[in-house]
Amino acid sequence: MSISVNKQMQLKNSDSIPASSRNSGRLVLFGALLCFLSACSVGPDFVRPEAPKVNRYNHGGDPKETIALEGVAQHFNYGSLPVANWWQLFNSAQLDSAVTQGLADNPGLQAAQASLRQSQNNLRAGSGIFYPQLSATFSQSREKNSPAVSGSSLSGSIFNLSTLSASVSYALDIFGGQRRAVEGLAAQVDQQRAITLGTYMMLSGNIVNTCIAMAAYQAEIDAMEELIALEKEQIGIAEKQFQAGITLYASVLALRSQLEALDATLPPLRQKLSQSEHLLATLEGKTPAELQPKKIMLTEISLPRQLPLSLPSELVRQRPDIMAAEAQLHAASATIGVATAALFPSFTLNANYGQSSQMTSSLFEGKSNVWGAGTNITAPIFNGGTLMSRRKAAVDAYQQSFASYRQTVLAAFAQVADIVRALEHDAEVTQIQSQAVKDTRLAMDLVTDNYKAGLVNYVQVLAADMQYRKARISYLQAQAQQLQDTTALFVALGGGLVL
Repeated sequence: MSISVNKQMQLKNSDSIPASSRNSGRLVLFGALLCFLSACSVGPDFVRPEAPKVNRYNHGGDPKETIALEGVAQHFNYGSLPVANWWQLFNSAQLDSAVTQGLADNPGLQAAQASLRQSQNNLRAGSGIFYPQLSATFSQSREKNSPAVSGSSLSGSIFNLSTLSASVSYALDIFGGQRRAVEGLAAQVDQQRAITLGTYMMLSGNIVNTCIAMAAYQAEIDAMEELIALEKEQIGIAEKQFQAGITLYASVLALRSQLEALDATLPPLRQKLSQSEHLLATLEGKTPAELQPKKIMLTEISLPRQLPLSLPSELVRQRPDIMAAEAQLHAASATIGVATAALFPSFTLNANYGQSSQMTSSLFEGKSNVWGAGTNITAPIFNGGTLMSRRKAAVDAYQQSFASYRQTVLAAFAQVADIVRALEHDAEVTQIQSQAVKDTRLAMDLVTDNYKAGLVNYVQVLAADMQYRKARISYLQAQAQQLQDTTALFVALGGGLVL
């Protein structure tokens, strides 16, 4: 009953409203309706995927610390984030200088930064669709008309025509297609920002790893040269014993063969050192000829004792490759909105105002005014299923991006889990190799003393020497691996950089 009474009251009231007022009210209502529709957007609203519901990286839990080597253990600070300049934790001035140089001059990083700026400018360009498009035109022409068109028998006249006009157009983004397109551009900015962060991360990690490799190769070369000097000393003793008739010449030949084998290991090590130096030059944006020689000592690179271990829920929000995959997923979601909006009509408001006259002197007189206003509505009617198929393709692309995102997350979690276990095992290997070096060194010293006293033969000296050499090199390799896996952990957690 109340509804019908209200309707009657509305009808009675409307009878007393002047027609001009009713028209104005309709225009206001129509404008309000357009504003409401302009606030709507078809297509899905993007929601960030949830992080995996786990609170650890490894089955059974993650270790709290590694075993101690000479009183030094690495502690995992669960829940802490990596610092931005994480390479400074190695306490190496030369390593820090190399990373700083690479971040300043690496062409790959500069290319990523330029791509980021490009995507930002594309976003600004795309955002211009939300503003009225205003343009101005001035033209002058000489024309001849034809009165015969209107049935007149008079001859045509020749005249000059000057036109000055301005036009404005505004696209009513009623179904949100343009907003979704700009949303996709913003997602591309996020993706490129993540790629740039990833470039920072990989560049710093590669420089640190290269410097560690250079230091390890140099340490192996130094250790090999020491062993070669020891072999030469043993050969000198053996030759004197042979001349005195104490030993056989075969023992001298055996030692010389061992020396030649040691000498043969030096060129490959020096080649690896040269390759590392050339790689470092490339990472720093230089040619190998421009790189100043850097002799980085392995003993001058400290093993960080405190290591971050981000929460799994935080890893998906800070690791660049996951962030890039999420941004790509966002862009795919926006594309669905663009394809959906294309199924509906599009609306554009147009207006123009200008002056047109045959004489320039009267161009700005009132009688020369010209203007126009209107609305363009374009609606798809039949296109052979093209638009609907494009929307289905956009949905398929979103599903593909979502699967790729999940795969990226799984790979990232597996990588962190691998590195955490690797650091745990690296410490065990390094401890074993350290003890092996001590034991084989002591054994070699004892055998050498006995050999000088004439209590053992050259075969025993040769065996002890070989064991010490292998132990020493294995220990250096274990040290380098532990340092490089520590680097890998910082990189795997996202590097801590923010743009």
